[in-house]
Amino acid sequence: MSAPLTPPPPHDPSARDPWQPPSGAPAGGAHRYDGKAGHAAYPRHGWWHDEDGPGMAKEIREAAVVAVAVALGGVLLGVLWWWLAPRVPLVGDASGDAWVVYLKDSEGEQSIGVDGTFTLLALACGALSALAVFLVRRRGGVPLVVALAVGGLLGSVLAWRLGVWLGPSQDVIAQAKSVGRGVTFDAPLKLNAKGALLAWPFAALVFHLGLTGLFGPRDPEEWPPPGAQQHR
Repeated sequence: MSAPLTPPPPHDPSARDPWQPPSGAPAGGAHRYDGKAGHAAYPRHGWWHDEDGPGMAKEIREAAVVAVAVALGGVLLGVLWWWLAPRVPLVGDASGDAWVVYLKDSEGEQSIGVDGTFTLLALACGALSALAVFLVRRRGGVPLVVALAVGGLLGSVLAWRLGVWLGPSQDVIAQAKSVGRGVTFDAPLKLNAKGALLAWPFAALVFHLGLTGLFGPRDPEEWPPPGAQQHR
């Protein structure tokens, strides 16, 4: 008689390769499991979406909004500059059909006052914009700081061009002819010191750095485990 066939041993899960991933998980690549059978929790965060912060994508979007908002503040700076800047008086004279325009007060400091007014107003706008950005988002970040600087520079350029456009006409000969010979009229609004355009971004960066250093969030201190001191 032939011996009865021995049934095959049952499949032992413990005999499986310990490095083999569980069933249902794709081979290749590391996976993290959430403790529930048959469910793998795949990492959804990375440098682009950081689980400890808003993520780089969100920071870039916020930075773009900040840059546009700060740049639009240049409209207010341009209007204030046109309103508060001192006027430079000019006088026209004619010799036949040829007109000549010259300063009424050659030793006056109105031209310096125009540049100084723009610089002071730009510094104030830089401080206010830095304060507003800090209050809205205290966490800060490199994209936010870059957006603050870029927005301040764009706002300064916008304010400069807007103030010139709101001011007297650039055609001083036509103005001299319209008011008549020897009559005083205002010179066009002009920014001689182009370095004043950097006052806004410079003030914004310095002021924001100071606010972040004084009132910004602090990283939590790492304390050693309770038994670490005893094993030393």
